[in-house]
Amino acid sequence: MDNQSKTVVLTGGGTVGHVMLNKLLIPEFINKGYTPVYIGSKNGLEKEMISELNIAYKQISSGKLRRYLSLENVLDIFRVGKGVIDSFLHLRKIKPRFVFSKGGFVSVPVVIAARLLNIPVYIHESDLTPGLANKIAAKFATEIYVTFRITTQFLPENKTHFLGPVIRQDLRVDKSESGYQLTGFNHEKPVMLVMGGSQGARVINELIRSNIDILTKTHQIIHLCGKGNLDPSIDHNDYRQYEFVTSELAALLSIADIVVGRSGANAIFEYLLSKKPMILIPLPASQSRGDQIENARYFEQQRVATVINEDELNIDTLQQAIQYIDHHRVEMVGKMQQYKGGFTPLELVNRLTVARR
Repeated sequence: MDNQSKTVVLTGGGTVGHVMLNKLLIPEFINKGYTPVYIGSKNGLEKEMISELNIAYKQISSGKLRRYLSLENVLDIFRVGKGVIDSFLHLRKIKPRFVFSKGGFVSVPVVIAARLLNIPVYIHESDLTPGLANKIAAKFATEIYVTFRITTQFLPENKTHFLGPVIRQDLRVDKSESGYQLTGFNHEKPVMLVMGGSQGARVINELIRSNIDILTKTHQIIHLCGKGNLDPSIDHNDYRQYEFVTSELAALLSIADIVVGRSGANAIFEYLLSKKPMILIPLPASQSRGDQIENARYFEQQRVATVINEDELNIDTLQQAIQYIDHHRVEMVGKMQQYKGGFTPLELVNRLTVARR
């Protein structure tokens, strides 16, 4: 097999959820002798995240897929069109074995261009219902993989496959000793892990920081506050803040007794696999298509999480949610036993590469 045929293209962007799975797959592709190339936007979150991996990154023009009337929609028609041309030129030169798309608006031009060049396209959808980008891209896909079985009814039946969550192998291992060493926390007081997420972290960050004295009466707090959101003025024995973590997440999750955060599907399944009861604060519909609200309500119905709407978020509702979890912890953890994890990143890479031999 020549080097060209062992090149694969990955795309997706806009949020951490649209990039993180790709970021997990890339080392596995490299370990199997493949050369991954990423196609993303010029200034998006994906460019920053993928640059850490030292692989080729190709930029394209991209627009935003809006569901409301805006003059920007007219300009974005031309931006998306240019993105298709950009992608076509990149793909024609790269000649990848296939394209793997995680979604987000930047992926649409790449998928369309791949179809024009007869390059196989594989799409992954994490949420209960597909986003607009994946609905469009699905028309051009070779195969579509979904995390929830119910999602198959919203996508073309003949090429949609239930996969289950893709979970990192390190989350299956207890790393509590490393977690306590990393934070300097003790075993006596419960630990709360707060995950702001890539979008909308401000409201969660402000709530936690303005109520540190109240919350640390009962919990030690690990706060992942997002890039550029550290507050160096805070110095508290029971509070640790990080912009974000990568390999350390497994250790921090191991010592957490409760997780507070947004409700992206990938993150939720990581909490479930780690058997951590959740307080979910979904992005409101004003900031998203409502996918996080759907995810949060689904897992609340499964009785493995409790939900606070952002417009109802305050110290009182947060403490009520903490008390609910304290009273129902055994039941919630018991129900989490059914979630074993679907594929590891390596298993997904094996499926993709074997399919294209």
